[in-house]
Amino acid sequence: MLLVSSCSKQQTLQVLFQKSTPHQAYARQLHQAGLDRRPAGRTWLTAAAQALRDSLVVALPFAETGYFRPEHPTAASYRYAVRAGEQVHVSLSLAPGAAARVFLDAFEVVPGRTPSLLASADTLVLDFRYRGETDGQHLLRVQPELLAAGRYTLRVSREPSLGVFPVKGRTDAAVGSFWGAARDAGARQHEGIDIFASRGTPAVAATAGYITRTGETPIGGRVVWLADTEHGDHLYYAHLDKQLVTAGQHVRAGDTLGLVGNTGNARTTVPHLHFGIYRNGQGAVDPWPFVCHSAPAAKLPGGPDRRGEFVRLRSAAVLWPMPGTEKSRSSRPVAQLLRQLPLLVIGQQGASLRVQTPSGQIGYVLAKAVVEAAGAPLRKLALPAATELLTQPNGASPALGALAARSAVVVLGQVDGFSLLRGPEGLTGWAII
Repeated sequence: MLLVSSCSKQQTLQVLFQKSTPHQAYARQLHQAGLDRRPAGRTWLTAAAQALRDSLVVALPFAETGYFRPEHPTAASYRYAVRAGEQVHVSLSLAPGAAARVFLDAFEVVPGRTPSLLASADTLVLDFRYRGETDGQHLLRVQPELLAAGRYTLRVSREPSLGVFPVKGRTDAAVGSFWGAARDAGARQHEGIDIFASRGTPAVAATAGYITRTGETPIGGRVVWLADTEHGDHLYYAHLDKQLVTAGQHVRAGDTLGLVGNTGNARTTVPHLHFGIYRNGQGAVDPWPFVCHSAPAAKLPGGPDRRGEFVRLRSAAVLWPMPGTEKSRSSRPVAQLLRQLPLLVIGQQGASLRVQTPSGQIGYVLAKAVVEAAGAPLRKLALPAATELLTQPNGASPALGALAARSAVVVLGQVDGFSLLRGPEGLTGWAII
């Protein structure tokens, strides 16, 4: 299920139980208007489907600035790993003047299965959170409406899903023993985490719920069981010096349940709270992702903003599937790129640019490895005759305009016999010259 909050405005989220997401409703509108049979509508729908099959791999947290192209509908997608109990925070903002409707959809991705929707939203300022229920891969699709143009900033980070740390005044830095550690000379494994604190420190409800039972056992000592009313998890507090709640009692996040001690089989250790999480039908799960502090925000890229510009490489190089993998031996390149190939910058992340080749391939190159195509054109010339400019470097692509004979143009790049030309009024397209 979803844990949702808002940082600035109340955001509207669509979840699995509703009839359709904003993205699905928009696609239905395209069909009803007959736009799904026109080139732009078909391209938009194809891009949406392709984004679920072919995504860029990123590590959380990450931040990227991107660019929407009005003349070529696309969808960006990002794949990232999530652990059960983590909360994913997604935030997208549009640059001033970029008044476009944008659709955000988060999916769980399992090999061999259709991606399963987790959360979605559409508004001018997108900011929502959702909780990962299992370890796995998630995919975020970002797609604007048709003819949308402008720049955006996307951030995705991980946070603890439990709003209150189980021991008052402590943080995850106080955890001294983790999930899976050997116990009883290896006869069993640790099914929780140990949070060390002085005797008598309050152990508090990490979420709202009700107490299902209290008692004393040889291993756990004085224990308290708290049922999370929102998610159905059972939180286990053990080795308490005192219990301050009773079965059936409803508690709010932050209410004191007991006091840290070392009862049970912890009597020979210093005081600490054993904190565990159990799920119906699954048993114990690792509590660490539920309480681990938020990752620091990823830094936005510095340097010039090249989004929407054409660039070229200083020398032949490789197009990589994710940023920061230029020296990785395990990452396979997307393509080999020639120096004269024009690349459209559609995003920036750290020291890398996300670029699109004339054939539609998308990947990353280092920002320091490129030059601005307009600032360093391959050549300048006056057109000998009236020239039609095409949207893509192939004879079957539609025309976007024409330049008169003797028009002064610059050549931004070349591929397969076509040249990317920019005219005196900024009109840019492909032609054979």
